[in-house]
Amino acid sequence: MAAIILRNGCRRMLLSGQSPAAPLLAARTIVLRSVQPENRPGESHDDRNARLKRPQSPHLTIYAPQLTSMLSITHRMTGMTLAGYATLLGLGALVLPHDANHYLTMLEGLNAPTLFALKFTLAYPFAFHATNGVRHLFWDLGKFLSIKEVYNTGYVMLLVSGAFATGLTFL
Repeated sequence: MAAIILRNGCRRMLLSGQSPAAPLLAARTIVLRSVQPENRPGESHDDRNARLKRPQSPHLTIYAPQLTSMLSITHRMTGMTLAGYATLLGLGALVLPHDANHYLTMLEGLNAPTLFALKFTLAYPFAFHATNGVRHLFWDLGKFLSIKEVYNTGYVMLLVSGAFATGLTFL
């Protein structure tokens, strides 16, 4: 209320040329009433917004996939995958009845294409996340930030991460 009186008083002084010592006249009173929205039992949030004709916010589905957004999403997913690997490895060490040598012997019995696919599937998240992390470090230094450079480093990073994962697979 004091803010309204002060605002109206200053406005009157400026418009009428009154001196600052002139008394402030009473401001008009504004009363706000709180109105409870109509809640219908069992109505979902989306149904209520459709009934009230509220626009739906755009989501990722309206955008065309771009290299930059796909690499960002993949970087997050590979980070979660690596965290999952660490969790499963730790829980496996606690819960599984045999030691690691037993399971490695089982893996050595697989045929070559299956073993290669398994090792590549395990290595690629690490290779992608590490390579893209180096790319982000360059960005933190202020390098390769133009759109053309971002796309070029994205393609290079994909090639390097694929080669890195393939190299790890042959170890």
